[in-house]
Amino acid sequence: MPKSSPPAETIHYATGPSSLGAVLVAQSTAGLCSLMIDDDPKALRDQLALRFPNAELIEDVSGLKAVLAQAIALIDAPDAAYDGPLDLRGTAFQQSVWQALMTVPAGETLTYSELAERVGNPKAVRAVAAACGANRIAVVIPCHRIIGRNGSLTGYRWGVKRKQSLLQREERGHGHA
Repeated sequence: MPKSSPPAETIHYATGPSSLGAVLVAQSTAGLCSLMIDDDPKALRDQLALRFPNAELIEDVSGLKAVLAQAIALIDAPDAAYDGPLDLRGTAFQQSVWQALMTVPAGETLTYSELAERVGNPKAVRAVAAACGANRIAVVIPCHRIIGRNGSLTGYRWGVKRKQSLLQREERGHGHA
C-alpha cells in the first residue's frame, strides 16, 4: 500500500446554529477561508472536505468560538463588518470580483452587469456570476447583494430564501445604528 502524503495544511472548523440554519466557519493559518450556511451541519462538513481535499480538517469549537459567534452575528445583522483576516482562495479574476463585492454597501444591490463593470470587464457577466457562485465566505463576501438585471434574486449558493432574508435584514438595519 503506498504511503499517503502528509496533509498540505491544517484547517480548523466549527459549526453552530443560526437564524438561517447551520453555519460552518473554517480558518487556515492565514484567516477565515470558509463561512457556509446549510440546513445540515454534516453537509457543511462534507462541503468543507470537498473544498479542501488535501487539508487535515480539525473540529475546534473552543478555538473558533469568537469567529463562529461573529459569523452568527453577521447573519443576524449582515450590515455589520467582519474584522478578522480573510484567506481568499481563487483565481485573480475571482479575487477581484470578491474584493469588489466587499465594497458594495449594506442595503444596496448591484446587478451582475454592474459588478462586471466595476471589475473593469463589462462583457464578463457570466464569469462574474461564476465567481459569485465560487464564493465560500458567505455574508463576509456579500454575494447576496448581487441581483439579476430584472431585479430578481437569481441564484444563491446557500438558497434564494436565505439571500432574500439577508437583504431584508440589511434593509431594516441600514441607517439604524
